[in-house]
Amino acid sequence: MSHQSRRIAILMLSLVLSFTVSFFNGPSSVAIAAQSGPPKSSIQATADPFAGLSIAELVARTYGGGQVAIDQVLTTTAAFTRYLVHYPSDGLTIYGFMNVPTTAPRNRSAYPVIIALHGYIDPSQYQTLDYTTGYADALAGAGYLVLHPNLRNYRLSDSGPNLLRVGFAIDVLNLIAIVREQAGQPGPLQHADPSALGLWGHSMGGGVAIRAMTVDPHIRAVVLYAPISGDDRLNAKQFATRQGQYDVNFPEDVFLRASPMYYYDHVQAAVSIHHGLADATVPPEWSVDLCTSLKAQQKSVECFTYPGQPHTFIGAGNDLFIQRTIAFFDAHLQTLQATQTP
Repeated sequence: MSHQSRRIAILMLSLVLSFTVSFFNGPSSVAIAAQSGPPKSSIQATADPFAGLSIAELVARTYGGGQVAIDQVLTTTAAFTRYLVHYPSDGLTIYGFMNVPTTAPRNRSAYPVIIALHGYIDPSQYQTLDYTTGYADALAGAGYLVLHPNLRNYRLSDSGPNLLRVGFAIDVLNLIAIVREQAGQPGPLQHADPSALGLWGHSMGGGVAIRAMTVDPHIRAVVLYAPISGDDRLNAKQFATRQGQYDVNFPEDVFLRASPMYYYDHVQAAVSIHHGLADATVPPEWSVDLCTSLKAQQKSVECFTYPGQPHTFIGAGNDLFIQRTIAFFDAHLQTLQATQTP
């Protein structure tokens, strides 16, 4: 055999042996890698703990479903009947009271609706008929159907997530949607006018109303009584110890996405702002800034300060506030009804 023939024979033998080893030992590591694809990461993606807080997300989502249901009659007066009620909100049951006037609606067959929102009270001390009951009663006496929810985490309502108090706003936006769905239908809201709907909010409730009016352009009128800020940075600093609300290390971009102050151009409601100059709980400057910001956006806004009045008004200052509140709602809700009367 020639030298060239021996080289060819050796090469052929090597190929045969390589194939035999591969056949009995299974596929090569290269083949395994080709079949299985790139290695999978052991790190799992974590959910965004701040998802759902932004104004854009609140605008994009849906609300409502379910009904306002009456549990019992609480009080009957010459001016209104007060009921204990409940309704669903994102899987929670929210309780509260509803005042329905006993006199006929002033302008049509339905009553304008005010949703009244209470301020901060220690949840362990909260009662359904809290300090805001007198304001709700005054509005009912003036011809308004008033719904006053016990916001989530306040008994008798269920508990639920509430970072930046966005959960409170969701409870209100769900209630607004239910009013619009249920109004005019047989039941508790048969005589409610969904086109003439306003908000009234004190302190924390004022902050909830600010967020809601920024999200829902169909709210007609809003009274803000010593409201917290539309800047969630300020609220987080002022109320840092409120558990489940502000006691979190929020990234800066969360404040930019969630704070209503950056979205006041969305507001379509007429707004009435009231703040006592002796308020030691919420700085009066916050309402001044809010008034300035809304005016800069050319929104319909009126602003009042009350010398010597504390966070919750007393005496003549409180009486004046109630008079102005009723006059404001009359101008923007009762007048609205009159212009829509066939």
